[in-house]
Amino acid sequence: MGAPRHLALVGATASGKSALALEVARRLGDVELVAVDSMQVYRGMDIGTAKPTPEQQAEVPHHLLDLADPAEDFSVARFQLAATAALAGIEGRGHRALLVAGTGLYLRAVVDDLDVPGRYPAVRDELEAEPDTAALHRRLAALDRDAAARMAPSNRRRVVRALEVTIGAGRPFSSFGPGLATHGESRFDQVGVWLPRRVVAGRIAERVAAMVDGGLVDEARRLAARTRLGRTAGQALGYKEVLAHLRGERTLDEAVALAVRRTQSFARRQRVWFRRDPRITWFGTGANPLAVLPALLGEWSAPCRPSG
Repeated sequence: MGAPRHLALVGATASGKSALALEVARRLGDVELVAVDSMQVYRGMDIGTAKPTPEQQAEVPHHLLDLADPAEDFSVARFQLAATAALAGIEGRGHRALLVAGTGLYLRAVVDDLDVPGRYPAVRDELEAEPDTAALHRRLAALDRDAAARMAPSNRRRVVRALEVTIGAGRPFSSFGPGLATHGESRFDQVGVWLPRRVVAGRIAERVAAMVDGGLVDEARRLAARTRLGRTAGQALGYKEVLAHLRGERTLDEAVALAVRRTQSFARRQRVWFRRDPRITWFGTGANPLAVLPALLGEWSAPCRPSG
């Protein structure tokens, strides 16, 4: 027999995919959950990332949580390696993986085995010392014309990253894999849970309020006192706004309102990202994401056997 077919469940933040995935795992029995979330990888960032509770993790195996300290800048390549190891372990136990995915790039790295470029901190530091982004873009154009043509000369983040890889790896940034524009065959089935935008917006507002009531401010205070957050963790929705409140830059009400607006914008970007992939089968409902459970179980209920 071939390797088991795994499932990736995608959706915007607060769309209910985590609760839905947990219920699928309870019903099927041979399923382990894999978090595909760029912020749940950080230890100590529990409330603000809606990380599964200790009780939920004890009930159903969860993977790829708490992989890094918040001071670290976690990478797609590192996530890909951890996911590969987790999937091998799940298959070795004769189980299937249900990927619970909110971070599109991390999901594509796993589902399509993307050729992910490494990180080259010394090169990046040298590039960041150059304040003229247009000059960096001209340098990129001289080394990798194709990559330079794909990005605006003013997009500093993308220009620096492309140059970092081109110089550090000794090969053009544009040479890494087919890129995100292609959607090939995969051993993962992919489904998405869809709720109306106004419903998701309301759920986000309720979630942020519940996080604050559940101790988000104290959690952010502990994180700030214990370590200096890295570039990635420091930008986490909810934490960024609450930390600004703790520094006296805005009231708590202002921080909460801003976190809600930013999270709603993020949810819209997630929708756009996932909608680009034609391989995703969408299940929609008006309000309760658990309403799509029967259809989802019908899509993925037949048990599979591992190879060997």
